[in-house]
Amino acid sequence: MHAGRGGGHRRYAEDGQLVHSDKLRLHGFNNLTKSLSFNIYDVCYARNAEQRQAYIDYIDEVYNAERLTQILTQVANIIGANILNIARQDYDPQGASVTILIAEEELVDESQVGEAAPGPLPETVLAHLDKSHITVHTYPETHPDHGVSTFRADIDVSTCGVISPLKALNFLIHSFDSDIVTMDYRVRGFTRDVEGHKHFIDHEINSIQNYLSEDTKERYHMIDVNVYQEHMFHTKMLLREPKLDSYLFGESAEDFSEEDRAMIRKQLRREMAEIFYGRNLRPGQEVALGLDFL
Repeated sequence: MHAGRGGGHRRYAEDGQLVHSDKLRLHGFNNLTKSLSFNIYDVCYARNAEQRQAYIDYIDEVYNAERLTQILTQVANIIGANILNIARQDYDPQGASVTILIAEEELVDESQVGEAAPGPLPETVLAHLDKSHITVHTYPETHPDHGVSTFRADIDVSTCGVISPLKALNFLIHSFDSDIVTMDYRVRGFTRDVEGHKHFIDHEINSIQNYLSEDTKERYHMIDVNVYQEHMFHTKMLLREPKLDSYLFGESAEDFSEEDRAMIRKQLRREMAEIFYGRNLRPGQEVALGLDFL
């Protein structure tokens, strides 16, 4: 991470960008900022006010500030970062926030730096992070119309240095019940090598999907919207085969008539389509998602 970390052959394109390097010899500290922001959505059907309040209470209990602190502390331990400070807060009537400031540790295996490969799952995680922060905010909400309630977890992992926060993706996705996930990854700033060339990115990436495990790719539909020249990457994920029973809070599909089940499926598909595409649908409008509830 500092000057003197090896030499290696370097080749540059006409715009001065690094094309290939075995080990890049830097002048000073690698101060590229790499930020991963993603939202995880959980959708639920609760048909009356009592069930909707019970859903909110359940989410507040399962994902309170203490539990979120445990998750983010585990992330910090997994990626090999030192925790400098933790700030956390539960809110009234609902929701919670946690911010963790972290500091760098020495890299154990530099061969993995910038590698476009999936990060490990919760039981087998090993990665590292430079000094910066990890934050999470939760937003459970419900509305009396249509009986649909949602829970959103807004998570940011920001690093400064050679390691990509994308390595934390698999653990975090597996730590929440995720129906829909939207992710943004951005590399900002530049660092210089010893020859004075600026480097605006220090690793190859063409999609956030490169950092997701195979089981995640099999479970979700995925769409990319990337701006390569600006080092901006966006991926949206939608669960492929949701099971209706998983979306009925406090009840099972057998408690509803076939007509009611069809209505609930339609409402859930509409809610998930609006979240996935980021826009409201017109009354009666349908969007083909390939989303069939089992």
